[in-house]
Amino acid sequence: MAKKVLVGMSGGVDSAACVLLLQKQGYAVSGVTLRLHHYKDRPGTCGSADDIEEAARVAAQMGISHRVLDLCDLFRREVMGHFVSEYYAGRTPNPCLDCNRELKFGAMLDWALDHGFDYVSTGHYARVGFDAASGRHLLLRGVDAHKDQSYVLYQMTQRQLAHLLLPVGEYSKPEIRALAADFGLENAQKPDSQDICFVPDGDYVRFLREFGGVTPEPGDFVDTSGRVLGRHRGLVAYTAGQRKGLGVSADRPLYVLSKDAKHNTVLLGDDAELFSSALLASRVNWIITPPAEPLRVTAKTRYSQRESAATVTPLDGGAVRVDFDEPQRAITAGQAVVFYRGDVVAGGATIDKAL
Repeated sequence: MAKKVLVGMSGGVDSAACVLLLQKQGYAVSGVTLRLHHYKDRPGTCGSADDIEEAARVAAQMGISHRVLDLCDLFRREVMGHFVSEYYAGRTPNPCLDCNRELKFGAMLDWALDHGFDYVSTGHYARVGFDAASGRHLLLRGVDAHKDQSYVLYQMTQRQLAHLLLPVGEYSKPEIRALAADFGLENAQKPDSQDICFVPDGDYVRFLREFGGVTPEPGDFVDTSGRVLGRHRGLVAYTAGQRKGLGVSADRPLYVLSKDAKHNTVLLGDDAELFSSALLASRVNWIITPPAEPLRVTAKTRYSQRESAATVTPLDGGAVRVDFDEPQRAITAGQAVVFYRGDVVAGGATIDKAL
């Protein structure tokens, strides 16, 4: 009997192509779309009614069943709520990481296994492997280096990887669009989504105020000597590396270096001061066998960043220190640092601070 796979369908071309590839491989495929919002005036928002309707049409075109799993409450609590609390604490979170951990490969996988499915699958550009020597399931980069999404999947557990199929990761984006076009799918040329789904206009301050009840508290811009340079609009309006919108007069370009939630200050300085050679991180997730000694890796601290050679040193309490061979720009608390060993994602962690 064919193995059963539940495919998370977003209404986009990648998840649709995922269905086609799995069908070619002989799996019994069903589709599911996660309802994340009840918005009615934001077409194209991930998990919205618009996406659900498009996913249902595409599923019908491919001859598979389609269902909707309502995770609005979980999304509001674990993703939107965490986004608010992190910004309030002076950090800059990546909500896609929380969504993958708690919803796509948390609640969706639990539902699938409870309802007789063998695997779940998504349209992520990454791959799954297995290391017989260690007996561990592996997360690998996608073949298309320009689309590789392994960074946002670094929190995967062994249980999740054991029940995950990622066929799209074996192809390039043009190949995926061509596959969908050859089948006649209506979404073959649908543009990729770019913005955070619950902040489609990019106005984080308004979202934090309206959803989280966060009232930005003005404070001081200061330099490294403690000299006051001006007034800021509230910590939530700024992130490390930011230059535009500061409203500070100076004889040279100034950038946000860091934020101090305790004193409600934003530290400004030169671009050169944005570079750090090390960081501390916690909430570590190892996909390979957790190392007991310092480990040589390549690492990056943002999704779109180029990796750099580094050494990861395990610390007491489950944290790590990461020392880079070359200084890195704008290391930001709340973002993820992800470690690679060749094509293998070794693991990752949440950045606490740059050193």
